[in-house]
Formats: sequence, structure tokens, C-alpha cells
Amino acid sequence: MAGEREVTAPLDAAALRAGWAAKGEEKPRLHARLVVGARTDMGRVRENNEDKFDFLEPDEPAVLATKGRFYAVADGMGGHQAGQIASELALKTVFRAYYGDVGTRGPEGHDIGASLTRAVAEANRYLLDIARMIPDRSGMGTTLTGAVVREDELLVVQVGDSRCYLLRDRPGAGGALGEQITEDHSWVQEQVSRGMMTLEDAEMSPFRNVITRSLGFAPEVEPDLFAIKLELGDRILLCSDGLSGMVHDTELFAIAREGSPSVAAWNLVDRAVENGGKDNVTVLVLDVQAIEPWSPEAAGRGERARGGQGEGRAGRPEEAEIEGAARPVNAEAPSLSVSPSPRLPNSPSPTRAIDRLKGLFSK
Repeated sequence: MAGEREVTAPLDAAALRAGWAAKGEEKPRLHARLVVGARTDMGRVRENNEDKFDFLEPDEPAVLATKGRFYAVADGMGGHQAGQIASELALKTVFRAYYGDVGTRGPEGHDIGASLTRAVAEANRYLLDIARMIPDRSGMGTTLTGAVVREDELLVVQVGDSRCYLLRDRPGAGGALGEQITEDHSWVQEQVSRGMMTLEDAEMSPFRNVITRSLGFAPEVEPDLFAIKLELGDRILLCSDGLSGMVHDTELFAIAREGSPSVAAWNLVDRAVENGGKDNVTVLVLDVQAIEPWSPEAAGRGERARGGQGEGRAGRPEEAEIEGAARPVNAEAPSLSVSPSPRLPNSPSPTRAIDRLKGLFSK
């Protein structure tokens, strides 16, 4: 029991601050003013919630300049004894490892893509170690979809079939257009991408819930990375497949565009549960309310570093790709470059994810 308490220890914000103090006097150039809302729910079928969300919003200028703010969703697997533990451990380990990583500095700044990749690798190793040490944890794993906001850039990290969406206003479009930024690491998605399965067949496939990448599954895991230049009014949505599997993208975007981030998260979870709630449901929504030159006042200097975590208890917009909004990036190259970067090996091609995945995970 002592070992179990050890591996589920709370995130030590004080220890993170001590490390941040050594990062120097670097200050960000820009600051994106964000509002966050999140909600998680057990759904109607499961007896416990294996989903998890977390976020950390440091206020130290050097940390904002080098690491930014971090938001993430994870969907654990492995049953009652393992899935909930896996998602919690993975997020805590990724956050600790990411903010603790010294990283490398290139001509365009600190390479946060490389730091995220190392943090994911550390979380993966940790889950495997725990599964080996504690028999009840054998077979546990989790997805991970994370979003780091640094200045006016967003970097998305992806392993599994949780998702990141972007809603962005376009003049004359009649509202916010929605795009799926990530691509699912699932067996049916691979078959659809290769032209070996139709969307209709994928929806009926008994293997539609089989994922091909996760944390805790294999000794090595390669995350996908996507870089996005943020714009005023952007809405970013992270979710587990409990939402995307129960709410079609068209309806998802219609609900997601309405209300504050908190209201949108609440309504999206409600709709997934109303549509059957066959899985745990987690949604985290970020609004970009301003992008302005950094100052202590703009960044809310003087407030404590904020974090949040959650685990469960009991006219529609057209679907369209937002041109130039996101691109996969190479973790070995300087991250968040404005110019296009090579894709990671096995990263998705930049073709439209929405057309390929429309209704793919109806359950």
C-alpha cells in the first residue's frame, strides 16, 4: 500500500518553482491571454472514470518564455485497478518531466518539441516500471493529448486516440470553422488512411476501439507533434474519445462554438452522455482572448502558479480545414518555427482529417 501511495503522490508545485528559479531572467516576447474550462464525467456505462485532465499555468516570466503553459487530457486503460492510475501517473510524470527538462536552445529559442518528446518517453518508462513492480497494474496504459501555449504559438503532442480540435473564425464563413488537428493512432484509422477500409466499414468494425500507440504499451513510443500559430479568437478543444465517439464532428463544432469555455465543456459532455455515454467523457476548452506584448500585468503577475486537475464522479458550422493552421513538426528541429518543418516519421499527412474521420468512432 505504501508503494501505491508513492506512485499517486500529488504534483509538487513547490518543487517545480524551485527548478524554475534557476532558469534565468528571460522574458516572453508576447503573451496569449487564455480562459480555460474543463469537465469530465463517468458516463452511463462505466463504473469508474479512467479519464483525467490537468493543466499548469506558471507565472514566472522565464518559465513562460522557455516552457509556456501546459494543458492535457489522458484516457487510461487496463480496468478499474489500472486505467485510472495510468492516466493520473502519465499526466503528473509528463508535467514534471517537461518543466524539469533543461532542453536545448536553437536559433529560434528553446526546443519545446524535444522537451515534450523526452517527457512522453519518461512517462512511458515510468508506467512500464510500475506495471512490472505491481501485478495489479499489469497491462495499464493511457492516451495523451497535450497542448503547450508559449507566446503566440501552440504545440500539440499526441499519443493514442484522444483528440485536439481548433475552431477559428474566418471572414465570410458564417462562424467558427472547425478542424481536427491530431490524427488518431488506431487500427481502423490506419486502414482508412491506406484505402483498405471505408468509413462505413470502420464504423461497424469490431476493432474500432483498438489503438496502435499508447503510453505503457511498448518500451518506445513516438508522439506526433503539431505546431499552430495562434490567432485572436481561437478556441482549442482537447477531448477523450468518449466525446468524439459519441458526438459527430458537425454537432461537436456547433456546440463547441457556443458560450464560454466552461459552458462549452459542460454542454459537450452533456451531449455525449445524452447520446449514450458509453465511455468516460472529458473535455478541456481554451479560448485565446488576446495576444499582446508581454508585461507582468498582462500575464497576471503576482498570482500564484495555477494548476487544475479533474477526474470523474458520477445554424451549424460547416466542417472545413483551416488552411495553414497546423503542421506536424520534427522534434529534432527547433520547435514552433514559423516556416514548415519536416514531419515526424509516421506522422499524419496534411490531408483533411475531418473528411477521413467523419463519424469514424460512433459507438
